[in-house]
Amino acid sequence: MSRSGAAAEKADSRQRPQMKVNEYKENQNIAYVSLRPVQTTVLIKTAKVYLAPFSLSNYQLDQLMCPKSLLEKNSNNEVACKKTKIKKTCRRIIPPKKKTTSKSESMLQNSASAVHTESNKLQSKRTADAMNLSVDVESSQDGDSDEDITPGLDDFSGLSPYERKRLKNISENADFFASLQLSESAARLREIIEKRQPPKSKRKKPKRENGVGCRRSMRLLKVDPSGVSLPATPTPPTLVADETPLLPPGPLEMTSENQEDNERFKGFLHTWAGMNKPSSKNTEKGLSSIKSYRANLNGMVISEDTVYKVTTGPIFSMALHPSETRTLVAVGAKFGQVGLCDLTQQPKEDGVYVFHPHSQPVSCLYFSPANPAHILSLSYDGTLRCGDFSRAIFEEVYRNERSSFSSFDFLSEDASTLIVGHWDGNMSLVDRRTPGTSYEKLTSSSMGKIRTVHVHPVHKQYFITAGLRDTHIYDARQLKSRRSQPLISLTEHTKSIASAYFSPLTGNRVVTTCADCNLRIFDSSCVSSKIPLLTTIRHNTFTGRWLTRFQAMWDPKQEDCVIVGSMAHPRRVEIFHETGKRVHSFGGECLVSVCSINAMHPTRYILAGGNSSGKIHVFMNEKSC
Repeated sequence: MSRSGAAAEKADSRQRPQMKVNEYKENQNIAYVSLRPVQTTVLIKTAKVYLAPFSLSNYQLDQLMCPKSLLEKNSNNEVACKKTKIKKTCRRIIPPKKKTTSKSESMLQNSASAVHTESNKLQSKRTADAMNLSVDVESSQDGDSDEDITPGLDDFSGLSPYERKRLKNISENADFFASLQLSESAARLREIIEKRQPPKSKRKKPKRENGVGCRRSMRLLKVDPSGVSLPATPTPPTLVADETPLLPPGPLEMTSENQEDNERFKGFLHTWAGMNKPSSKNTEKGLSSIKSYRANLNGMVISEDTVYKVTTGPIFSMALHPSETRTLVAVGAKFGQVGLCDLTQQPKEDGVYVFHPHSQPVSCLYFSPANPAHILSLSYDGTLRCGDFSRAIFEEVYRNERSSFSSFDFLSEDASTLIVGHWDGNMSLVDRRTPGTSYEKLTSSSMGKIRTVHVHPVHKQYFITAGLRDTHIYDARQLKSRRSQPLISLTEHTKSIASAYFSPLTGNRVVTTCADCNLRIFDSSCVSSKIPLLTTIRHNTFTGRWLTRFQAMWDPKQEDCVIVGSMAHPRRVEIFHETGKRVHSFGGECLVSVCSINAMHPTRYILAGGNSSGKIHVFMNEKSC
């Protein structure tokens, strides 16, 4: 036994290098495997030729004691033939230089290792049988290497039908694409394209000769064939039809457009020409208390009889006659109309008279403080006229066709001198006592635009102007022909300013209406280098495009209260105290529109508001009605 064991060990030592060589050869062939099913098949046939029919879960350890009998059932030639077919099939089907692993490979290796560990007692017999088998396989490979054998995929008994069909499709596809020779065709096409592609060349710019470029049309160059330039052809002036031509200069007859009864109209003029100057008792006795003032406001109502249709366009300005016996409301409209409405005339349609002294919007309207029978109107068309009821004419006071006027006010108690503001920022001093319709002095201000001009009620030399975003106070005695500088500038506003007015009795307050939805009240009791801001009242002043802009006005009887229109619903006209508190709101069923322009009677509790359709709404005491 010892001799036989030694002989077996020697044979084992001699055969181990050969076994390693055989394994290396088969692994070298498997290096071409790129698909997992094929690689799994090779590993099964090479690593477990004698273990393929078995499973450790189905057999006991004692049943694995006879692997030699299983090997004897399969002849060495048959096993070698199958190995040869597998290796040739892999060489033909699988592309080279791809090496993968699979779950089946790992499972087979694990099972092989498990079998190996469990069958250590029979290792000698297995080693001998495996070496004999490898020798037979190698000899069969050497003998059949030159034969062209097309193996059948059915020989892979260890694969499922799906894997065998898949390998068959792979083999057929590989043979088909190899027969097409696509790589060679692509190479030939690439060579043809490269040969046919023309070389890239940049376009050469033509050289200029003597600094002359490409040819141009001589007609466009306006030269004749000889090279002499042609004279410029005069362009005919374009005739633009003026929709609102200026009215002729000079006085205009006061003719009503809506009344045909001359006798009634003459009676109207005669009545208002005889009105005397009102007394100033209310001004001398001072202000009333807020409590009594609010009580008087509560007694003011509106009715259908106090709503009048006066003009055809939006109302831009409004004034109330200071008479204490009769009520006369004057309005200036967008299309140059001036309307007079006598509330004491019945029926009310007979009390409305419309005149046309201007061709553009009438932005400012005042009754003369010296003669109540005179009404002065200013328009965008650059004219300032005075309507005289006694003479039934509109006399021209100031005319400047090169400029557009925005506002004016009286610099004297007798209304002989005026200050006129222009939309372009200029200001004019006008003296009615001098002949002609020109100005006495024209000065430019530091403002780009002037909307309103208002004179201090006590110190007549001071006046305030409202512009785009600045409010300036000037001294009329210090005006210069160029760039007059203001005494004080109110710079608290952030957007355009619609109006700025002194308080009517003392001038100690200034109220401004700004597009930033704020009403601001300043303390102007001391005209110094700075006027402090007292109150800011939040109020919606955004009227839009089709409504006249709001202008907050002081109540002539109560100079600490401000009257302004409102965008709130239901429609109303509001009165605020200088502290910012709301004193009263005028409203009613007859007020259904926004009254942008409002005016209060100087001595009586009568309020008139004008909207953007030419209507006026009058609130007055029931006794006065």
